Amino acid sequence: MGDLIQCLDHGYVRLVDVMGSDLTVVNAARVSYAKASNSLNERDIKLIKFLAREGHTSPFRHAVAQFEVYAPLMVARQWWKYVVGSSHQEATGDSLDAWNESSRRYITEEPTFYIPQPDEWRTAPENSKQGSGSPLNEYEGELLTGWLMECIEKGEDLYERAIKRGVAPEQARLFLPAYGMYVRWYWTASLQSVCHFLAQRLEHDAQREIQEYAKAILELIKPHFPVSVEELL
Repeated sequence: MGDLIQCLDHGYVRLVDVMGSDLTVVNAARVSYAKASNSLNERDIKLIKFLAREGHTSPFRHAVAQFEVYAPLMVARQWWKYVVGSSHQEATGDSLDAWNESSRRYITEEPTFYIPQPDEWRTAPENSKQGSGSPLNEYEGELLTGWLMECIEKGEDLYERAIKRGVAPEQARLFLPAYGMYVRWYWTASLQSVCHFLAQRLEHDAQREIQEYAKAILELIKPHFPVSVEELL
């Protein structure tokens, strides 16, 4: 499909493929009665609302979407928890998630890093052990952006020197600052699993960086499943 939305400074989400529609959900729910709809009608919409409201989630797992994501490692590792959770928690009941990620064991492409601008640094929250508070002042922000750039430049230099000395890429990558480094992966998930991710990562207290990706996922997926996404969220 190729629909793509830019995120952060260098990242993006691309919708690669979609299987199904709101009609897929309806027909999956009605198969036990040997019935099917050819086009979505008001009765079908009421059924989707009922399924979502009552927690009858299996019909939503017959629709699937595939994304290509390019994001900092700190975003990727938060996201990965949903793949693990989808296979082991009854809350999602979903084993249709798949994740394939680029690896610096095999490639030595130019590393790319997420570097917040001076006005993007945030304070620690006053009443919580996680999340963010208000923005830092401009002076502090400029100082922190400078520090981060120095750290990245030093790490990249050591990485390149290790490669030139014949060190295996899987070990040379130890010199690269990890959490801000961009990685690329394919995420294939059922509609239910996608909406479970969105329901949590669109919340106001989710980390801002992953919120940006969640908004992109929502914008890409909702036109294909307008009723189901609205009800599941």
